[in-house]
Amino acid sequence: MDAYFLKKIGRAICDLPKSFGKTTSPVLMMTLLVKNEEVMLEQNLQFHKAMGVDGFIVTDNNSSDGTPDIIRKYVERGWIKEVINEPATDYEQKAWVDRMIWRAKTRYGADWVINADADELWYAPSGNLKNELSTTGANVLDCEVRSMYPEEGKPFWQWNMAVKYVPDLEAYGLSLYSLFERQNKKVIHRAAGYLQISMGNHKVTMLPQRSAVTDIRVYHYNVRGKQQFLEKMINGGKQLEQHKGRHGGRHWRYFYKLYKEGKLEEEYDRVIGTQVFDRLRADGYIYDDSTIADFFSNFEMR
Repeated sequence: MDAYFLKKIGRAICDLPKSFGKTTSPVLMMTLLVKNEEVMLEQNLQFHKAMGVDGFIVTDNNSSDGTPDIIRKYVERGWIKEVINEPATDYEQKAWVDRMIWRAKTRYGADWVINADADELWYAPSGNLKNELSTTGANVLDCEVRSMYPEEGKPFWQWNMAVKYVPDLEAYGLSLYSLFERQNKKVIHRAAGYLQISMGNHKVTMLPQRSAVTDIRVYHYNVRGKQQFLEKMINGGKQLEQHKGRHGGRHWRYFYKLYKEGKLEEEYDRVIGTQVFDRLRADGYIYDDSTIADFFSNFEMR
């Protein structure tokens, strides 16, 4: 057990008196790990600020598009409290997110932390994430994830169809890692008692730990059209090849293997069910959900 982890255990023990108590006006920080997210990042920041997030810590992993310009804009506004420029190419996501969580806790006085990707919008039915956080006695909240169906030619915030898990992928000719695979829940957690985040931000280790379900849900725009999909899987696969561990990123490894075999483009149609769209729709696996579209239709960017 290294010194850093022992330090976190010691801090968690000191945090015990505030590990479960309700916090009337919690400080809510969001961490974001980004790479070439100019299409979604600004709307992500605007949306979450409107949902009650107090500040952001961003790790930029070698972005080569307009992402750094967007980050600078919101640093100047005071929304982004800290930027970490991570030059590594080995995709140590778990360590990079852990670093941001620790800074949110120790430098910025976070009571609660959301660890998000740029393609996720964390939505509270009440209109403010803090309403749910201030009334719970738990220190981990499990949040449902809903994948949105990509609509080519429309900005992502206007999409109004979500998908459900398809148990029998073969019956529809879908990819092993299709848009319709089972979505693991994601977590929001207190800063007090934090020890370790998992790969993908699906689980967190706390000392002690008390989990609860919540109405907060995550709208996931993990597939945003064919070109974005190809670039994401190729870049992610290259990084994971350099990753010292073999855990996590199974779908990226799968798609990167197809890319090297020259089969990735044809796999895309099986990922989103292009050929069986009408059947998936009729069977209820693609359904209407205009929650985010409705939000942005009544929202003015600040």
